[in-house]
Amino acid sequence: MAVDSATDRVVPTSWPSPFGVRTRLIAASALMLFTELALIRWTGSNVVHLSYFSNFVLLGSFLGIGIGVLRSGRAKRLPYYSPIMLGLLVLVIAWKPVTVDRGSSSSVIYFTSLNTTGPPVWVILPIIFVAAAVVLAGPAELVGRCFAELPRLTAYRFDLVGSLIGIASFTALSFLGAPPIWWGLVVTAVFGLLMIPAVGRRAVAVGLSAAMVLSPLIVMLGILFHESTRPENSWSPYYKVQTQQYTWEGVPLLTIKVNGVPHQQAIPADARLKWEPQYGLPYERANAGKQPKNVLIIGAGSGSDVAIALKKGATHVDAVEIDPRIRDIGKALHPDHPYQDPRVTSHIDDGRAYLSRTDKKYDLILLALPDSLTLVNGASSLRLESYLFTKQAFESAKEHLNPGGAFAMYNYYREGWLIDRLASTAQSAFGHKPCVDKIGDGLQQAVVTVGLTEQDQTCGAAWAGASANTPPPATDNRPFLYLFTDRIPSLYLITIGLILAAGLVAVGVAGGGGSYRRMRPYADLFLLGAGFMLLETKSITGFALLFGTTWVVNAIVFAGVLVAVLAAVEVTRRFKTPPIKVMFAVLFGGLALSWVFPDSWLLGMPVGLRALVAVLIAFLPIFAANVIFAKRFTDTADGTASFGANLLGAMLGGCLEYAALVIGFHGLLIIAAVLYAGAFLLTPKIRQAVRQ
Repeated sequence: MAVDSATDRVVPTSWPSPFGVRTRLIAASALMLFTELALIRWTGSNVVHLSYFSNFVLLGSFLGIGIGVLRSGRAKRLPYYSPIMLGLLVLVIAWKPVTVDRGSSSSVIYFTSLNTTGPPVWVILPIIFVAAAVVLAGPAELVGRCFAELPRLTAYRFDLVGSLIGIASFTALSFLGAPPIWWGLVVTAVFGLLMIPAVGRRAVAVGLSAAMVLSPLIVMLGILFHESTRPENSWSPYYKVQTQQYTWEGVPLLTIKVNGVPHQQAIPADARLKWEPQYGLPYERANAGKQPKNVLIIGAGSGSDVAIALKKGATHVDAVEIDPRIRDIGKALHPDHPYQDPRVTSHIDDGRAYLSRTDKKYDLILLALPDSLTLVNGASSLRLESYLFTKQAFESAKEHLNPGGAFAMYNYYREGWLIDRLASTAQSAFGHKPCVDKIGDGLQQAVVTVGLTEQDQTCGAAWAGASANTPPPATDNRPFLYLFTDRIPSLYLITIGLILAAGLVAVGVAGGGGSYRRMRPYADLFLLGAGFMLLETKSITGFALLFGTTWVVNAIVFAGVLVAVLAAVEVTRRFKTPPIKVMFAVLFGGLALSWVFPDSWLLGMPVGLRALVAVLIAFLPIFAANVIFAKRFTDTADGTASFGANLLGAMLGGCLEYAALVIGFHGLLIIAAVLYAGAFLLTPKIRQAVRQ
């Protein structure tokens, strides 16, 4: 038994461990964050549907974490269900992965139809959602047990420290390009240390615990070892990358898949232009037929587009590629070895961020298939290429052109309306119609080229212009290029509804019959959790626009958010902070500041000043919101119920994120303000008076 130090309430515990409560809390929190990140990466690499429901695992994780914390006060055994479910999930996905079926076509296709192998979407996604919830409930239950043994803010403090350790550990492994076997080893080791009793138990009990924890995890490790040691597999910070070398008509080729999707091929420039002459069209349409000398290629990939630029007479090429692994594969294996050419400078960076930081001018700027196209109507979360195809991005490209220069892009766009949308975006940014070359039917490959002036381009047939049904250009606020309508697609509405319904049922069943009764006094903390999730989303998307969608930027922002939360806790613990009413005023002031000074305003600043102002604007409301949470959390009578309510509120916030499809990312500030206003109104007035 243990005593809740905040309430003197006796709480059940059954956790024989040689480690102290603080060590257990840090380890359990680190395990929770590390496992969540690993699940997102690994399931996404083996189930292609998760590319289109990008926060599906995240929402399941939030549900599981909330349930685990709620269960912690009444659980009689350690959560052996968690490693068991983790082993089963890895086994099921490895047995029936969902990948894109390329079929028998021999043509050079970068992204083919969404015919998939494996279970259908309506089977595999519910399995993954439920499994993610069950897996994450285990570490969360361990975290909740520690909360019952420590003062509120002390427990929350060590929970945040553990979360930072989990993020830092996974980020370090990503930096090193570590395959999944290393992720599995970390998870197995921490589960073993936390859940296999080393003292105070009989050998039979220890052996039984070890079997229940390690048996499913050893199965998991075997699967991950097999996947990690296959010679065609390697891991970038974004994808599972698979390569295959072969010869076609006497020409050496290298095919690259990412997350089971045919992505690109490294082809000699001569063969590429012979088989697909459309890749030479930008050089014919641009600069009135003159050969561009200084070329920028965004989405340089394995180097085929760079090789073509050199073949066309470029004297210097800046090759920007966001994925270091794909660039390195091209550097080592591309038949033309373009990256070894002294005329080429390689940059591992986000294309939009590169443009915002350089003052160089180019004769030709080329977007060379920097995306993975789908027929799905959109996604709430950013894709790596989201900020490359907005009107503001095209205007930025225009600013980096030499007199007589041109901007071009090509891809298999699949839909006629998408081609017209991109062409109309170019027209809006440059002030005149671009050249539009459509090649073939079916996959709708197209080349869009627009000169700095109309005289700087040489078109074939004139583009007819956008139709009445063509969506308007994507913007930095709504960078959803592939979203045809201005509404949330019904597919997402149905999915969100099912997720929320599942959450309501799961909390009632797994959390015990009194879960909602226990959480009812903490409705304000529930809304604080939802609002915080939207603030975090706005911060991530804002920093992605300002500094790039690279994994490094994302990791820094995630860690920065946790540091801001930890700072709020430390300030609340060590100093006398203003009353809750005052902190709410600071919070709403921070939201107003973010609204008045949007990200587009920051883009015009020098990089150093931009970073300073962006941090101030983004983290001021996050800091204020978490001072409010810390003050309120300290006064709660039921620590696990209040913390669980906050975590489940974050799940609601994850669902509300989809509203950005309609109102844009900037509009999320309005929803966050409404949620925080509700939290202010629901904050118990007596407790406000006590804290004041």
